[in-house]
Amino acid sequence: MQMDETPEPRTRLRTIIVFSMFFAVLGAVVVFAYFATFSRPLTTVILVRHGEKNIEPNNPDPDLSPAGQLRAQELVRMLGAAGVNAIYGTQYKRTQQTARPLADRLGLPVNIIDAKKTQDLVNSIRTSNRGQTVFVVGHSNSVPEIITALGGGNVPEIPDSEYDNMFIVTIYKSGSAKVTKIKYGSASPAAGAAGGSMMR
Repeated sequence: MQMDETPEPRTRLRTIIVFSMFFAVLGAVVVFAYFATFSRPLTTVILVRHGEKNIEPNNPDPDLSPAGQLRAQELVRMLGAAGVNAIYGTQYKRTQQTARPLADRLGLPVNIIDAKKTQDLVNSIRTSNRGQTVFVVGHSNSVPEIITALGGGNVPEIPDSEYDNMFIVTIYKSGSAKVTKIKYGSASPAAGAAGGSMMR
């Protein structure tokens, strides 16, 4: 009696087709993920501490000093053509006065965020300003906090006498961030860091 033979060529062909479809789908998923990552916009956040302020021990909200006003004008020269799309300051006049000349040049409002609500600012940047160039004026202790919250790592608190630091945080398509620190305007004297939670 003759036994029926299994149609091995047909089974092998079916196996090849199934595996081909599997790898085609897998390849499509990989390509989609690659282009989805590639298409994510780059976000640039430029941060400075406010300019020099008037020394008024009993006034928690002093105005900029003449030196601080000159520094604010220097920001117009540096960033006037940098493609800034949004500007943020805090509830304190010194940050608003630092940002105002650039805001006026660009025709942008100074968006006010509570100086102690770092996460609110970061959330706004990551949602409303995704893919844009954002300028932020903060304080000696809040600027490092913002950089850390954006994924830029730990940054020491800015010494109380330093006003000439500019931090550029580039948030890449992958979500990672790179921080570049430069100096701008008139040089500030080096000094020890000032501690405490007061906005400086």
